Amino acid sequence: MKTALLRHLGSPVARSELGWTVMRLTLAGLIAAHGWVRFLDGGVEPFGAWLLSQGLPMGLAIAMAVTAVEILGTPLLALGRLVTPLTLLYSLIYLVGIAMVHAKAGWFVVGKGRNGAEYSVLLIICLLCVGLQHAGKRSVAQSSSGGHP
Repeated sequence: MKTALLRHLGSPVARSELGWTVMRLTLAGLIAAHGWVRFLDGGVEPFGAWLLSQGLPMGLAIAMAVTAVEILGTPLLALGRLVTPLTLLYSLIYLVGIAMVHAKAGWFVVGKGRNGAEYSVLLIICLLCVGLQHAGKRSVAQSSSGGHP
C-alpha cells in the first residue's frame, strides 16, 4: 500500500490535487471556526449591534447571515461543493472586514501591530486561488461518482 501511495503521489497532478484539497479543507475549518465561535459565545447580537453602530441598516440580520454562511457553507466547501461561489462570498465578507476594522489597525495581526489586515488578506488570496482552481470543475462528489455536472 505504501508503494502504491508513493507511486500515486509521484504524479504532479496527484500532488497538485492533494495540495488544493488540503488548502480547501483548511480554509473550511478556519472559516467554520469564525461562525461557530461567534454563535456559541453569543456574539451574533453584539456583532449586529456593532454593525448598526457603524451605520449599516439591519445589523442583526447581516450578522446572522454572515454567521450562517460561515457555519452552513463550510461543510459544502469542505466537500468540494459550490466552491467558487462560496470562495467569492467569503472573500467579500473578509474584504468588508478589512475595510471596516482591520485596515484602521494597520497591517500586522501581532508583533508590530494588533488586529491588522494581514490574516484577512491571506485568507482572501487563498480563497480566491481555491475558487479559481475549482472554477468550471464538476464537484468532487460528482467526479468520483461519475455523475454529470
